[in-house]
Amino acid sequence: MSNPSVDNRPKRSSLPATARLRADRQLLSAVGDGKSVLFLDIETTGLSRYYDEITIVGYMLDGRYDVYIRGDDPQPLLAALSSADTLVTFNGTLFDVPFLLQTFDDAAIPATHIDLRYATRRIGLSGGQKLVEEELGINVRTGLEGIDGAEAVLLWHRFLRGDIDALKLLVRYNLADIQGMCRILDHVVDQVEHQDFWIRVFPFGGTDHFALLEVLNDRAWPDQPVLDRAASFDLVFGDRPASQSLVVGVDLTGSEQKPSGFCMLQGRKATTNLIGSDDEMVERILAIKPDLVSIDSPLCLPKGRLHVGDDDPSRAQFGIMRESERTLKRRGINVYPCLLPSMQKLTERGIRLANRLRKAGIPVIESYPGAAQDIMGIPRKGAGVQWLQRGLAEFGIEGDFVEQIPSHDELDAITSALVGTFLLDGKFEALGGEGESALIVPDLSAPDTPLVIGLSGRIAAGKTTAAHWIENRGFAYTRFSLVIDDEIKAQGLPLDRPTRQQVGIEIHQQRGQAWLCEQALSRVGAATRIVIDGLRWPEDRAYLIERFGNRFVHLHITAPVDARLKRSGAHSHDDRVRFETAEAQPVEAMIDTLGQLASYVIDNDATLAHFASEVDRFLEVVDVGVL
Repeated sequence: MSNPSVDNRPKRSSLPATARLRADRQLLSAVGDGKSVLFLDIETTGLSRYYDEITIVGYMLDGRYDVYIRGDDPQPLLAALSSADTLVTFNGTLFDVPFLLQTFDDAAIPATHIDLRYATRRIGLSGGQKLVEEELGINVRTGLEGIDGAEAVLLWHRFLRGDIDALKLLVRYNLADIQGMCRILDHVVDQVEHQDFWIRVFPFGGTDHFALLEVLNDRAWPDQPVLDRAASFDLVFGDRPASQSLVVGVDLTGSEQKPSGFCMLQGRKATTNLIGSDDEMVERILAIKPDLVSIDSPLCLPKGRLHVGDDDPSRAQFGIMRESERTLKRRGINVYPCLLPSMQKLTERGIRLANRLRKAGIPVIESYPGAAQDIMGIPRKGAGVQWLQRGLAEFGIEGDFVEQIPSHDELDAITSALVGTFLLDGKFEALGGEGESALIVPDLSAPDTPLVIGLSGRIAAGKTTAAHWIENRGFAYTRFSLVIDDEIKAQGLPLDRPTRQQVGIEIHQQRGQAWLCEQALSRVGAATRIVIDGLRWPEDRAYLIERFGNRFVHLHITAPVDARLKRSGAHSHDDRVRFETAEAQPVEAMIDTLGQLASYVIDNDATLAHFASEVDRFLEVVDVGVL
C-alpha cells in the first residue's frame, strides 16, 4: 500500500498540444463523486458471447475492490451495479457490458458509461489497455509479467482442475486491470486541466490503496473446484449408434509436401498419424470405409465465385468470404476467409479431396477445430498443445495421444473427427448460405433432425412401389425425377425415359448431385419424416448423410432381371432391347455400387404382399433406431 501523502500520479503525456482535447463537462460531472463510480472488468473463457462464459468479474466501488467468481451469489455484484451512477471500463461497450447483460438478466448498467478505449483516443492515445499503460508509464503489473487475455483463460482452466493458486493469480491479474483503468482515467481528466480532480476522486492517494491482500486472504475460496463440463462423450452420445461410429478427421494442409494430421476415431478411440499426398489419404480412407470424413478445410467457394484465384472475374462482386465465415465472425470466433491469398491452395485442395471421396459414396463435411474446441470448452492449440490434449482426454477421447502427446495437427484431426460424430448423432449446426456447402459445428441444443429414407434400385426393382408404401405410413414423398421433369418441361422436351436419363446425366455433370438433392428436398418443406425415391449416384448417399447424419437410412431394392422385365411390360424382343438399352445408360451405371453402400437391402423376388411385409419390417427397424 502506498503512502497517501505521496503524489504517485502518472506524469503528463508529452503529446502535442493539439492532441490534448478538453473532455466534456458531462464526463467531469459523471466522475466528480468518486463514491458513485464503479470500475469493472470481466474475464471470460474466450471472446465469443455466443459460445463463451464469464469466469470472474472484478469491480471497485468507493475505493474497495471485490470479485465475483462464476458460481458465486451474484447479488453483491448486482447491488454494486445498481448503486453506481457511473460505470468505467476499457472496451466495455463491445465486450464487458454485452457479456454482463447476457449472463445476468437483472443487471442494471449505470446510465453513464465511460469507456476508456474511446476516452483515450480523444487525447491521442490508441491501442489496448496495456499499450496505453505503457505509453503513460503506468506500472501496476509487477509479478504479472507475461500474463495476457489468453493466459487468463488458461488460469481459469487450471483452477477448474484443482489449482486454487491459478484462480488467485487470475484475480490479481483482474485487479491490475482495474488499477490500470483508474490511473488511465486520472490521466484523461488531468489532460483537461482540472488539477484538483484526481485528489477528490481518489482521496486515498491513488489506486495502490486497494486492499489486494485483504481480498486474497479473507475471501472464501472454493475447496475442491470441479471441472464443470456440460458435455462429455458419454453425456452427449450415450449408447446411441454414433457412439460406435467410425469417423476420419483430417487437419488438412495447403500442400501435399507438408503432412496433414489424420485421425481414425472408432467410437471414442482415436488413432492418429501424419499423411502427405492426396492419393495416400484417399487410399487409406477407402480402405477404412468410414461412416464419415470430416476435414478441417474450406470445401466450397463463396457463392458466385468461379475459382480460387484473385484473377477470378467474379472476385470483385462476390468477394473472398463465405456466409459460414461471416457467421463465425459475428459470433466472436476468428476465422480466415476461404479465399484469402494464404488460404487459396488449402481451399482448392480441400474441394478436390472432398469430390474424390464423395464420388466413392463417402460423405464429407467441413469442420473447424478451433470453433469446435471453443464450443466444447477445450483450450485451443494456441494455448499449448498439452492443454488441447488434456481437454480432449477429459471429454472422453481415448488413445495413445493421452500418454504421448502427438503433433498439434493430429490433435486438431481428432477434433475434426469428433465433429463428425456430433453430426452423425444429430447434434450439430450447419453454417452456410444459399449455394454454399455447410461448415459443421457441434450444437448440443440442436432440434431433432428429420428422419429421411432414401431408396435406390435397378429399373423396375420396386423402389417406387416401396417409396409409396412408406409414404402411406406417414412420410412426405419426393423423387429426383420430379426435379428432372421440371427441367424437361422448361426445355420443351418429351417426358419419356430416354429424355429423363439424358437430362439426369446433364444435371449430374453440370450442377452436381448436391443441387439435385436440395431441389428434391425443397418439395417437402419442413417435413420431419421424408422418403426420397431414385438415388442413382454415390454422391446422393454422401450428401444425404452430410445433411441428416444417422437419421438418413439408405434402402436398396433388388429383384431378378426376369421379374423386372415382366414388371416393366417388356414382352417382345424390341421391348427387351429398349429395357437393356435403358439399363446401360450412364445414369444407371452406379446403381449396384449404391447397393453395396446401402444400410438395408430388400429382395423383391416374391409376391407383392411379401414385399410389403418386408418394407413394414424395415420401417419397424428404423423406428426403434437399430440402424
